[in-house]
Amino acid sequence: MTKILITGAAGLIGQNLIALLKPQAGLSIVGIDKSAKNTATLRRLHPDITVIEADMAHDTGWEDDALDGVDVVVVAQAQIGGLVEQAFIDNTIIATEKLLSAIAARGGRRLVHISSSVVTSRAVDPYTKSKIAQENMVLASGNPCVVLRPTLMFGWFDRKHLGWLARFMTKAPVFPIPGHGRYLRQPLYAADFCAVIAACIANPDLQGIFNISGQEKVDYINLIRAIKTESGATLPIVHIPYGLFKLLLTVYALIDSNPPFTTKQLAALIIPETFEVIDWPGIFGVKATPLDVAMRETFTNPVYSRIVLEF
Repeated sequence: MTKILITGAAGLIGQNLIALLKPQAGLSIVGIDKSAKNTATLRRLHPDITVIEADMAHDTGWEDDALDGVDVVVVAQAQIGGLVEQAFIDNTIIATEKLLSAIAARGGRRLVHISSSVVTSRAVDPYTKSKIAQENMVLASGNPCVVLRPTLMFGWFDRKHLGWLARFMTKAPVFPIPGHGRYLRQPLYAADFCAVIAACIANPDLQGIFNISGQEKVDYINLIRAIKTESGATLPIVHIPYGLFKLLLTVYALIDSNPPFTTKQLAALIIPETFEVIDWPGIFGVKATPLDVAMRETFTNPVYSRIVLEF
């Protein structure tokens, strides 16, 4: 029996990964997450796994229940958005420091670290800085590990990126696009990425750093059009000047301390860069889902597409 700990288990990656892994024989799963609402959702969906609600950056006592007897740790917790830099320090850096310290006290564990493509990006923001620091800590820990750097992800349980945009489309009178909207993206289907993680769990010989980029490149504007089609939204898409869009985000941040999209993310959106595309389907034995099929699965699943996680 292989025992797996998944940190950040109630988020996008954790929820998708558990849904994929649970039917497999010979696996025991432990999930840890700090969000009370999202952890409750995880328990409701999977009452037969061990779920720990704890803030790894501040709480104590979770270490024994989370790590004892564990063979593989999937390091998936991170702060993915917001305006307060301390949240990135706490949830991405300090939580990882405490996790690695607890692992070291138990003689080490094999790690599958969920990094990000932003560690090689030109973007400069709290998310990028915290993910670089987190990856460096994992690599320096001395544990056998595989590091996966995914690009922008979408799929079931997407509370922030494309999932939030789809929900916005059901509420707003128009959908604003900054500038011309021709910003190249490489979206990665979360189900495919979780299949890569599962392959890493199953094969202890897999080690090193892998850039897991979406196989298809698409302009942001066309991505929005695809979301509109698959989600059934009918609102018009309207282009507005970049400066006005930034001003609107700035004003919105005055009334929402944890906005789903910030001016720093807007700046990162328009950076003209692409990420390396390797043969990860061949390396990990995973079939890449075509983008149109993945979009359809994301927004039409009768169970998972209707679940909205807390931001």
